[in-house]
Amino acid sequence: MPAFSKTSLERLSTCHPDLQTLFNEVIKYFDCAVIVGHRGQAEQDAAFRDGLSKLKWPNGQHNSMPSMAADVAPYPIDWKDTKRFCYFAGVVMGIAETLLEQGKISHKIRWGGDWNMNSQVKDETFHDLPHFELRKI
Repeated sequence: MPAFSKTSLERLSTCHPDLQTLFNEVIKYFDCAVIVGHRGQAEQDAAFRDGLSKLKWPNGQHNSMPSMAADVAPYPIDWKDTKRFCYFAGVVMGIAETLLEQGKISHKIRWGGDWNMNSQVKDETFHDLPHFELRKI
């Protein structure tokens, strides 16, 4: 069974408990790595400057403590395999919906490949495929 590395666990520990619950369940079924949890000002400024984020500090979902977002990628990571990221996101979103229905998490999840949450990916102009964030119900 897959398991998180020490680095992934450290990053996930900076995230909201709902994200921790979600990805601790996901890892049982799909090997993945936590790339980013909480992001401080220097990291957020760099992400914005490099075009990896559309938001400046302190407006990103990664900027609160605990973080309301996590960037998680299927492992081993192949940044060019966008289809695998989409497949992974489907697994994550399915598990998230189940956990929400079971009352184990209290937020909906928004994925960075479907910002408007309409289940369509072709209408998006900014793709952040490893990004998952909490949304109030």
